[in-house]
Amino acid sequence: MDKIYAAFLIFFSYFLLVTFLPKGADSASKQLPVTKVSEKSGKIETAILAGGCFWCMEHPYEDRPGISKVISGFTGGKQKNPTYNQVASGSTLHVEAVEIHYDPEKISYNDILEIFWRNIDPTDAGGQFVDRGKQYTTGIFYKSEQQKQIAEQSKKRIEAGKRFSKKIVTKIVQAGEFYPAEEYHQDFFKKNYIRYRVYRAGSGRDEFITRVWGEDKEYKISKSGFSEKKTSRFTLIGNKTRSLDQLTKMQYKVTQKNGTEPPFKNEYWDNKRAGIYVDIISGEPLFSSKDKFKSNTGWPSFIRPLVQENIIQKRDATFGMVRIELRSKSADSHLGHLFHDGPKPTGLRFCINSASMRFIPVEKLKEEGYEDFLSLFSKGI
Repeated sequence: MDKIYAAFLIFFSYFLLVTFLPKGADSASKQLPVTKVSEKSGKIETAILAGGCFWCMEHPYEDRPGISKVISGFTGGKQKNPTYNQVASGSTLHVEAVEIHYDPEKISYNDILEIFWRNIDPTDAGGQFVDRGKQYTTGIFYKSEQQKQIAEQSKKRIEAGKRFSKKIVTKIVQAGEFYPAEEYHQDFFKKNYIRYRVYRAGSGRDEFITRVWGEDKEYKISKSGFSEKKTSRFTLIGNKTRSLDQLTKMQYKVTQKNGTEPPFKNEYWDNKRAGIYVDIISGEPLFSSKDKFKSNTGWPSFIRPLVQENIIQKRDATFGMVRIELRSKSADSHLGHLFHDGPKPTGLRFCINSASMRFIPVEKLKEEGYEDFLSLFSKGI
């Protein structure tokens, strides 16, 4: 069943990539103006990086202090104004890339590269994760001699760090013209939140990042103005967010005070219904019933998250123990803890408090705004 589920996620990722893009968009949608290599505006500089699917490379840079915009597009080929379909078919030499506009006084080029390394597999010469082909290979496209030197030094540090068991093959090459992709590709993770999350869940990118970087995957910007302090901006899913005064005493104790509910006396410890579990406050998707197992602990237990990126891991040294605390990304709710005594294939046990979650059964996924997860529960999966 686990192998079938994993195969489905990979297939579903490709299905989303092809099926949910507007039909005929290449011919009907206008591309944004071509960005020349020499473009600068005041203190704003640009960096061009290729890390596989450009949807997944926009997100890590958005909303970072000092970054004004991130554009998805293509670079590295000779054909002018390539379309997405042309690049995807391999008929051009372009790769999917992002162009990052940033203020060097608030975030350095080196910081941008550190974030880059933490979001790719630099040892893969054939693509990135489920996306195969030259158009998905990684690369750093420098726009000045200074960027080139910083990039080479950054790559040497990564190699010296020995986080990767294989040779790093990410190339450092001089930038050519960058061609923005069609408008429907821009900010895809914001426009199509659930589809993007399901795509990432099936791609294997998040699991790879967590395995290689662990607690160091969230890079701290070295310039002033950046803080890892959580924001109060919740991810809106089906308009189901809750304010803190709507929580029960137990829900508040668990999510806001890092409390723990009694084992075997909570809502979902023995729940066997099919569906998904979302954050009680923000509604961000957390876990699936397909990954739930009987742990005999008295709390809901899962072998993996439904959306890896929505789960933050933190070191917890309270009560004389060292554990891995789990929190939701948008709401910053305390969820539970992660243990390494779970069943195969992950060997993990995400031990979660029922009070931190809300269960949505399959028959209500569409009604609640989570219809894109319905395919996970189709017959034969």
